[in-house]
Amino acid sequence: MECDKYQSPLVSRYASVEMSHNFSDRKKFSTWRKLWFILAKAEHKLGLSITAEQLQQLEANIEITKDEIKKAKEVEKTCRHDVMSHVQVFGETCPLAAPIIHLGATSCFVGDNTDLIVIRDAITILLPKLARCISSLSDFAKKRAELPTLGFTHFQPAQLTTVGKRTCLWIQDLISDLSSLQILHESMRFRGIKGATGSQASFLTLFDGDGHKVTELDRLVTELSDFKSSYIITGQTYPRKVDAEILFKLASLGSTVSKICTDIRLLAHLKEVEEPFEISQIGSSAMAYKRNPMRSERCCSLARHLMTLCQNPLQTAATQWFERTLDDSANRRICIPEAFLTADILLNTLQNIAEGLVVYPKVIQKHIDQELPFMATENIIMEMVNEGGKSRQEVHEKIRVLSQQAGSVVKQEGDENDLVDRIRADQYFSCIHDKMKKILDPSTFVGRAPQQTQEFLSLEVEPMLIRYKDQLNIKAHVNV
Repeated sequence: MECDKYQSPLVSRYASVEMSHNFSDRKKFSTWRKLWFILAKAEHKLGLSITAEQLQQLEANIEITKDEIKKAKEVEKTCRHDVMSHVQVFGETCPLAAPIIHLGATSCFVGDNTDLIVIRDAITILLPKLARCISSLSDFAKKRAELPTLGFTHFQPAQLTTVGKRTCLWIQDLISDLSSLQILHESMRFRGIKGATGSQASFLTLFDGDGHKVTELDRLVTELSDFKSSYIITGQTYPRKVDAEILFKLASLGSTVSKICTDIRLLAHLKEVEEPFEISQIGSSAMAYKRNPMRSERCCSLARHLMTLCQNPLQTAATQWFERTLDDSANRRICIPEAFLTADILLNTLQNIAEGLVVYPKVIQKHIDQELPFMATENIIMEMVNEGGKSRQEVHEKIRVLSQQAGSVVKQEGDENDLVDRIRADQYFSCIHDKMKKILDPSTFVGRAPQQTQEFLSLEVEPMLIRYKDQLNIKAHVNV
């Protein structure tokens, strides 16, 4: 039974159906078969003795069955070679074509080219999900562009910003990740047909030394596999540095999501903003009142895993001897799928969070009221000088004394900040008593935050989302 074996929670618990399928055995081995068919089709076109009947038989059996996968596993136990076990099983399924399957190729023809196809398809899955996260947060930011809130530096109260402007800080990092993944997706290259050490010697022999046909074969196989170009130079594998670059971009996405979700967790502690919490959701098995930010915590936890995975391909790239060594194989079977599965989970969960973020303006206002009187002292001093003709130094001293008294009430007695009440009760400040409400208006302390929010969303975010406009209305599904 499945419950008697360890299963990766990335698949069994969290990941989407589409990303799980992308890294499945069925997708992998069916892609091997498709590549063998493409290779034979291109070789046939360039004059090798491959018949139309053989091609038809290969094409009709590209989709591998469960029984064939099971049979290939049994064969592999004997031959200890995964590719050759599938060559044998595919040949048994396609007896007419058996003599020409894998003709001139090495294992990396199917192995590496399939990996590149799967990675390309995985990025294709991620891109609209990332766009939807950006879109959902943009909608949230637009609605709260003018809502003042305490800014924090060092997690200490600082100048006011707006809820929308803070959200744009999150979006800006996601936009950077989207741009990076788009560039990666558009620039991906195929390994193509390169042979055992990258020299294409086996294919040159097949075509009786005709190098032009070998070049054309590489071009045809690349084109039929839906890639724009292939590497001119490889060893036996495509450059393992490519894997490191890909996983570093995913790790960067992980750091972005972790930062966003850490902020949300801190805001939840302040009771200013919360992730969605469902009616029947249980926050704690012991403390029934708890509303733990479990989605954000999950993102931070999995992002940590994603950020560590980029070390694997970096070490692999550093230790590839000459034209290749096989110590990359087992490692890559783990770190590449896990990186994409984890990124997929992060984006599904972040979108779900973004779609259901809850804001508590009265709590935000309460926190502003606790801190704004101190922040407004400079404005009060200037207004006193302008209206009452007082000396700045004299006003400063008066404000300093009252501020210290109010600070003592807050810290020593645990009461609310009463600096404003002290100013209103002091006749020294009578010339500005009727202006205190205006002086303490939070909207006058946010600078250009509302305008910055609108400019950023219209000038940077909206143009980036145009290509995904038909994919932005799909809701995120969180499994648990």
